[in-house]
Amino acid sequence: MENLFRPGGPSGPKDKATYETKLASLAAVITELDPVLLGVQEVGDPAALDDLAGMLDGEWHTATSAHPDVRGIRVGFLSRTEPRVVADTNTFPAHLRPVQSDDSGAAEPNAGRGFLAVEVTTATGPLTVAVAHLKSKLLTYPGERFFPHDEGERARYGAYALYRRAAEATTLRALADELLAGEGRTRDVAVLGDMNDEVQAATTQILLGPPGSEIGTSGYDRADQGDAVRLWDVAPLIPADQRYSRINSGRRELIDHILLSHHLVHRVTAAGTGLPGEGTLRLPSVGPDPAARREAPGSDHAPVWVRMN
Repeated sequence: MENLFRPGGPSGPKDKATYETKLASLAAVITELDPVLLGVQEVGDPAALDDLAGMLDGEWHTATSAHPDVRGIRVGFLSRTEPRVVADTNTFPAHLRPVQSDDSGAAEPNAGRGFLAVEVTTATGPLTVAVAHLKSKLLTYPGERFFPHDEGERARYGAYALYRRAAEATTLRALADELLAGEGRTRDVAVLGDMNDEVQAATTQILLGPPGSEIGTSGYDRADQGDAVRLWDVAPLIPADQRYSRINSGRRELIDHILLSHHLVHRVTAAGTGLPGEGTLRLPSVGPDPAARREAPGSDHAPVWVRMN
C-alpha cells in the first residue's frame, strides 16, 4: 500500500485530494486483479484500509495487525469473505535471543512489525494465510539519516538490518510451522508478503523448510517426508521477464513472495506480477529515502499473485 495513511499526519498525504487519488489508483489495481484474498503491507491507519475497501465493488472485509512498527505501518488483509484471525504476533520464538539494532548496543526482542494470519472459507475448503513485512534493506542511521557518515557505519547498519530480517524470517517460519501443523500434504496454507530480499537470499530460504524439492527441480514431483512441513516459493512459475516486484535504484528485484503448502502449490494454474496480461511492469525506480514518495499515488511495488483451481 506504500504509506496508506489518512491525510494530515507526518507520513500521510498532505491533503484530501492527494489521498483520494492514491485510493483510486490502488482500487483500480485491485479491481483489475479481482482477488479473493489480498495480503497488504504498509497500512498506516486501519481506517484507511476500510476507506479503500469502500471504493471496491461488492462486499469486502478487512483485518489488520495490532502490532505496527515505530512509524505506524502494519500488515493486513482485504478479503471477499469474513476472515477469522488465527494469529497476530511479533514475538520471537523460543531460543531466539534479541538482536542488536544500532551502535549503542540496543537489542530488539521482537519483530518490527506483527505477522497476521487469517483463515477464510473457500469453495475447496478452509484456507489459512499469513502476511508479513520483514525488515527493509533500506537503512536508517542515527538522527533519522538515510545516508551514512562513512563505509564503516554503512556496513554495521547493514549487518544490524540483516540480523533483524533473519530473526523475523525465523519468527515467520515458526508461525508457518504452527499453521502447517505437520499436515502440509492435506492443509491449504500460504505465507506471503514483502520479505525485503530475493529468492535465493538466506533470509528468504529460511522460510522454505526442508530443502531439495523446489519448483523446477527433479524432486518437485517426488513425495518425501519434508512435504508435510515444506513451503514452495511460486517465483519460478512467474514468467522470467516479469519476475520482479520492485525497482531499486534502477535494479529489478523480486522481494515480494508467495509461499504455498504442498497441497496448495500443486493446484496453481498461473502466477505473475503486476496485472495479468500487462507485459512490462510500470514501476518507479526508488532510492534510499522512503520519504521521497510521500505524495506519490499508488505503490512502488507490483502485486504478486497466484491463481489456482
